[in-house]
Amino acid sequence: MNPKFLVSTLATAVALSFSATAIAKDTSNKEQRFEQITVIGSQQAINDIPGSATFISEEELQKFQFTDISRVLASVPGVYVQEEDGYGLRPNIGMRGTGTGRNDKISVMEDGVLVAPAPYSAPSAYYFPTMGRMESIEVLKGAASVKYGPRTTGGVLNLLSRSLPTEPNSSKGMVDAALGSDGYYKGHAYFGKEKNNTAGLIEVFTYGADGFKELPVGNDNTGFEKTDLLLKFGHTFGQNDAHNLELKIKYSDETSDETYMGLTDEDYKQSPYRRYAASQNDEMNTRHNAYQLNYAYRFGDGYEFLATAYLNDFHRNWYKASKVSESYLEQYSEFEANPTSEGIEGIGIKANNRDYQAKGIQSELHIPAGDHYVTVGVRYHEDEMDRFQWEDKYTLNQDLSLTLTEQGVPGSDSNRVDSAEASTLFIQDEWTIDALVVSAGLRYEDITITREEWSKSDPTRSNGLTKDVSNDTEILVPSLGATYTLNENVTLLAGIQKGYAPAAPGNADQEEEESVNIEFGSRFNMDSFSGEIIAFYSDYDNMHGNCTAAVGCSDDNIGDQYNYGEVEVAGFEFSAARTFATDTAMFPVKLTYTYTDSEFKNDFDSEIWGAVEKGDAMPYVPENQVALSLGAEFSAFVVNSQIRYVSDAHANLTESGLNAIDSRVVWDLAAKYLIDENQKVYLSVDNLFDKTYVANRSNGGIQPGKPRTVQMGYTYSF
Repeated sequence: MNPKFLVSTLATAVALSFSATAIAKDTSNKEQRFEQITVIGSQQAINDIPGSATFISEEELQKFQFTDISRVLASVPGVYVQEEDGYGLRPNIGMRGTGTGRNDKISVMEDGVLVAPAPYSAPSAYYFPTMGRMESIEVLKGAASVKYGPRTTGGVLNLLSRSLPTEPNSSKGMVDAALGSDGYYKGHAYFGKEKNNTAGLIEVFTYGADGFKELPVGNDNTGFEKTDLLLKFGHTFGQNDAHNLELKIKYSDETSDETYMGLTDEDYKQSPYRRYAASQNDEMNTRHNAYQLNYAYRFGDGYEFLATAYLNDFHRNWYKASKVSESYLEQYSEFEANPTSEGIEGIGIKANNRDYQAKGIQSELHIPAGDHYVTVGVRYHEDEMDRFQWEDKYTLNQDLSLTLTEQGVPGSDSNRVDSAEASTLFIQDEWTIDALVVSAGLRYEDITITREEWSKSDPTRSNGLTKDVSNDTEILVPSLGATYTLNENVTLLAGIQKGYAPAAPGNADQEEEESVNIEFGSRFNMDSFSGEIIAFYSDYDNMHGNCTAAVGCSDDNIGDQYNYGEVEVAGFEFSAARTFATDTAMFPVKLTYTYTDSEFKNDFDSEIWGAVEKGDAMPYVPENQVALSLGAEFSAFVVNSQIRYVSDAHANLTESGLNAIDSRVVWDLAAKYLIDENQKVYLSVDNLFDKTYVANRSNGGIQPGKPRTVQMGYTYSF
């Protein structure tokens, strides 16, 4: 038996034994049915957290009917999103200056479980849960986020799926349908029922579009189709319904005609939503299966034991043009302007074929002990990425069609498996001393990360390994935070934590990312006015840069990880909200602002960012971000707008990339009419004033932001 699995199993058994013997009889009559694993839990719970926390409720999510996580997070302070496809299928999210490369510096979870396809061995993998089916969103930064790991520098993004009905003998359901610009469609429905302490839920979410970019050949679309299916079953049992079991099963698939191929500056100025003909065969196909079993036991006066077993399988094959640097884009552009009979030969289209699996078991024991509230958690986790790729060769013809000239052999481009095993132990004590609450935590990680590689001429993997390297790490990650209730309106907070990220298999020096993170600030809440202001500072001893095609790495280096040395990030987050009310209407207003100053402390040459000099700011980390939300709510009619300003930012640190991402202001608008208490119709407009802007330049070419799009829909709920 694997020794790490044995240790984790014994730890879980000890926790179960302790929970069973501590107090034999439940003396609490509090009804808590069908466990939903949360980080924050509710808006009201935020004041108890020694760090920056944001809870986005279902009501807030429904204001704009967003299906794009980039737009949802635009109003969250301290969060940066680099758009890619315009629809939010593959967002790039960072927090407090971590960088935004494929969410590789934050912990993304769904229902409390790490959701990246291989969060230890391939942190930059391509998968993000479907935003449109989520019930609420939680964002946690600072000292309290150390609990969740394995990356503790930036913070935690937890997406909460549809919860089971909790009222006895009740049911709930909804049907939502919408149509919009560029062939957009959405169909969303769920039904859940509770009877005799047993509940079930089924949910279907499907959406897609023809895309807003234009190819010069045929009627090929540049959009996507994605479908999610969610099943949940729950049962409560035992004295006082002390035990909860919940099973979650999820399936999703996606086909998107997307590319990494951007545009030259000149072509972007003339036609920002153009796509080159060489990208006409680019297509991403994915399939995701997830299984999660939750158990909760509540006993005694506030004791809780929570356990989760999970398995995530993800397959993807992104078939796309592999040469998309600036020189290739210029060649494609010139050929389309003056096609020759010889065509362009040898265009490589690579099958980025990969399989991922992540599985594990995690548990928590919550122990109230007078002025102390202790949480003990353990997790055993395994994940892997199997890369089995090949490249086909095409000729771009005079009529701009593509002809296959050479079929690649599976495994001949990449033939390797990266894997990880991790055992985690966490303990946290919240000590209440009158108005002061001190929260001290310590996280222990024991991680083994391995790369096994076969020859590219050995597709059956029968001739033995050509590379077999492992990286073993043991790390302690402490955190200390505190809140002080100054009065009923004002809470002060402060925290310090160790930021940490494990070295990936492609990190030749096997150096972990480590930092010291400090924050302090205040929350205020009085009548209809609430907000917070928090200053933050991060001092990196060694920052990681993960090499992906998304950030423009060369094919030979994709999957590698680089150590960039010392970096300092400082800034502050501000948010304030108030609702103005009259006898006939309410007018909610919310303002958020993030200031970030980032600075490299040493010189180095970067595969990802180019030549970096001491004092340079980090790419894709804007200095200023502002979001203003304005609403008007009448008895049957509601209108909301969101205005977002993002200042300019570096794309890379070569001369042409400095401040190459221009500042922008983007407006979104949504309105709904309530037909009755069960029915509504709605209209939403993304990018109301049709702002044209550069979303990113990761591969040397420009990817534009989504232009103005309109959707209209109808919802019936019960």
